[in-house]
Amino acid sequence: MRHYEVTFIVDPVLSGDEVKATAEHVQKELTGFGATIVAVDEMGIRQLAYPINKRSSGVYYTIEFGCEAADWLSKFELNLKRNERVIRFLTVKLDKYGIKYNDDKRNGRIGVKKKKEEVPVAAENAAVEELVPAPEVVDLDAD
Repeated sequence: MRHYEVTFIVDPVLSGDEVKATAEHVQKELTGFGATIVAVDEMGIRQLAYPINKRSSGVYYTIEFGCEAADWLSKFELNLKRNERVIRFLTVKLDKYGIKYNDDKRNGRIGVKKKKEEVPVAAENAAVEELVPAPEVVDLDAD
């Protein structure tokens, strides 16, 4: 089975329901062509590197899918070009390393920051007080 990933940017001027409907429409197209959806990632609204159609931001979606034959992929991309709600798209065939990377990312093995060991605030303040000596009070009026 071949694995692909399509990333597309939806026009941010649309309402939230229209954006979701556009993403669902793309998913229905993929399943209509016989592809199996592996994962859908809504990355949200992000700034574009350069303006496209006088827009400086867009709603990003990534859909990973698998299929046996990809002879229908050109028709799918033509439908994305014709869709006025989609600003840009990119379809990529994944190799075994890309498939493993996406799987690891979905399962939390990649991209998760480890939290530092939390120290109670009282203990942290005590440690700071030990390092910084208290200032001396000097009375200037005393003779």
